[in-house]
Amino acid sequence: MASAGDAMKAIVVGGGVMGLATAWGLAREGHTVELFEQGPLPNPLASSTDQHRLIRHPYGDRLGYARMIDDAYAAWELLWRDLGQRLYAETGTLALSGNGDTWAERSAANLARIGRTMDELPLADLPRRFPQIDAQGVERAFWMASGGVLFAQDIVSALAGRLARQDKVSLHPLTPVSAVDLERGRVVTEAGHQHDGDVVVVAAGAWVDRLVPDRRLVPSRQVVLYFDLPAEQRPTWAKSPIIIDKTGDVGLYLAPPVEGRGLKIGDHTFSRAGDPSAERAADEREMQALLGRCRVLIRDFARWRIDRLGVCFYTVTEDERFVVEKPGACGWLMSPCSGHGFKFAALMGLRLAKTIATGGDAAAHARWAAGLEGDKPS
Repeated sequence: MASAGDAMKAIVVGGGVMGLATAWGLAREGHTVELFEQGPLPNPLASSTDQHRLIRHPYGDRLGYARMIDDAYAAWELLWRDLGQRLYAETGTLALSGNGDTWAERSAANLARIGRTMDELPLADLPRRFPQIDAQGVERAFWMASGGVLFAQDIVSALAGRLARQDKVSLHPLTPVSAVDLERGRVVTEAGHQHDGDVVVVAAGAWVDRLVPDRRLVPSRQVVLYFDLPAEQRPTWAKSPIIIDKTGDVGLYLAPPVEGRGLKIGDHTFSRAGDPSAERAADEREMQALLGRCRVLIRDFARWRIDRLGVCFYTVTEDERFVVEKPGACGWLMSPCSGHGFKFAALMGLRLAKTIATGGDAAAHARWAAGLEGDKPS
């Protein structure tokens, strides 16, 4: 095995955003990388392949993750420079709470502790500031100028394309891995071919438990709704902030139709069920609670039409903390998950690459990735 600081051969299993970001980080450190993906690159079944993902500072009681957001933005800026394009739109963040939920106000209080301002809006001002919102059931509203939409599938595609053009990176799409040995730094493909490296990173998303069984990591089938809006409403919604609404039985989030993308609404509630390899079909009857909240929250929602239902699989943990750990002498398990990992992908890839390259403290890295290092107030 190579010593810290020496050029290494790294093997990455999984070609979603986390695997690609780790390969990018390792290549930037000067190491040779082989990446194996069971499907095409990008894989349309991967958790990270969708039109957009949100990035925002508000994080409830998760102060550690709130602290990470500035570092995440810096990592994305580095990726934009490497890609030669900026795959992000700043929109601002509108956080709403009601029905006894206090997530928005707790977010504001914790952000204030780290010097970030999240302004409370008088409820009477909501119709003027955001006429598309009806705001029934809203008890408190908060606004923050930061936050926006990461163009997820474009990022994954661009990152895969960049890696494919690098001499020290070998991408192996349509090459499922059947076994990993994290002690020896070895993987075996379903075709029976063995590949050895100085380090193996398993970033297999919802399929991770088939290679590295871990009861903390549970596949979770999630359905999101894309809407076709009346033509006269599109300009208003195209200028909308991202919205997080915790005022009922659902944890609604909304990605506005910026730069020609669709308008997407989802529920952060986890199903904790399903097989990521099974047929993916959805019925709007599954989304009745979410649709019910939309009818109350959004003005003129009766005229909206569902354009399509999207099904993806998260990997979730009970406490919604990321699992990035070193269970073997030459191997890492990488699962920054639970439906809020994409915003940290560039940062997670760079930091893991740095820890591997320098022989850094694996336990300290695991605590940092779990958001524990920054959870204490300053």
